[in-house]
Amino acid sequence: MNETIRKKIISVCEEKIEKKGEKVGLSFYAFFANKNDNPDLLMEVAEWWIKTHQLDHFEKAVKIKNMILNKQ
Repeated sequence: MNETIRKKIISVCEEKIEKKGEKVGLSFYAFFANKNDNPDLLMEVAEWWIKTHQLDHFEKAVKIKNMILNKQ
């Protein structure tokens, strides 16, 4: 994934954790607007989430943030 989406994922995770606590979950859709304005990037993140790491639909924001920080 490119650095721009990595930063956005970290930012969204941090925001969710701050608002709802460390047990908050999210899906990869949380990183995108409600409209599909960048389907290639959406598919890239979806592939990373579903195919590469076989994550559940909802995962803990802390887990996702740590995975991105560790460049998994």
